[in-house]
Amino acid sequence: MTDWKTIEAADYAVPADRPLEELVRELSRALADPDPLVRDGEPYAVLATWIARGVIDAPRRLELGDEMAERFGDPRIEARTFAPLVLDMLVAKGDVKSGWVDAFERWYPAEQDLRGHDETLGWLHAVAHGADLLGSFGRHPEVAPVRMLDLAAARLTAPTDHVYDQMEDDRLARAVARILTRTDLSERDAVGWLDPIAERFGADRISTPVPAHISNCLRTLRMLHLLADRGVRPTSDLPAEPLHHRDAVKSGVAAVLDQIVKR
Repeated sequence: MTDWKTIEAADYAVPADRPLEELVRELSRALADPDPLVRDGEPYAVLATWIARGVIDAPRRLELGDEMAERFGDPRIEARTFAPLVLDMLVAKGDVKSGWVDAFERWYPAEQDLRGHDETLGWLHAVAHGADLLGSFGRHPEVAPVRMLDLAAARLTAPTDHVYDQMEDDRLARAVARILTRTDLSERDAVGWLDPIAERFGADRISTPVPAHISNCLRTLRMLHLLADRGVRPTSDLPAEPLHHRDAVKSGVAAVLDQIVKR
């Protein structure tokens, strides 16, 4: 087994005695390992660095992306939920394929295991990891932003008994806000994705305790309203960017929140 810690300590230099293709295959397996110290440790850092630096060439990156797209159908939750992290690395590098978007679109609202953290498996974070990829796809010029906004609405309206407890609502709101900075969005497109949320939850009579899916939606939209007001940072070291059609988004989100709460 490769000593990834040594590679990390050597500024991620590629070992001279191993074919890169073999190392990439091992990294791919590591990113689905049930041991969180493997899956979320040095292999993650090595893969991210090699992708960002172009150590892994474009053909291998596309093959890796295809593998991650297939992994959305894996029976293991840890494999499914780390696939979007790898795809996010690839999209950040500029790689995208329509099949990746299709596979993500099928998986994200349908995923039922929404645990943020498991004592044995470590971080799972389907909603948060998916949100990161949602935002990256939604910012990519080859992906229609409305498609990703509609996907966010589908995730928010999907039935669940799990209350977000590891800041998943913040991550999803931030992803949507990043998409809404795109200047090619019309005002109608910037708010139209809210319609199915209003229709789905505005017709419900809220019981007490508040159902998990409604609580998740309310908290996500409240954070989005704040980001629409203040802007969203692409990364922590960059200034906040304003949302396109900021006032319309704020009004649209407030109207949906008001409609849900009144029920």
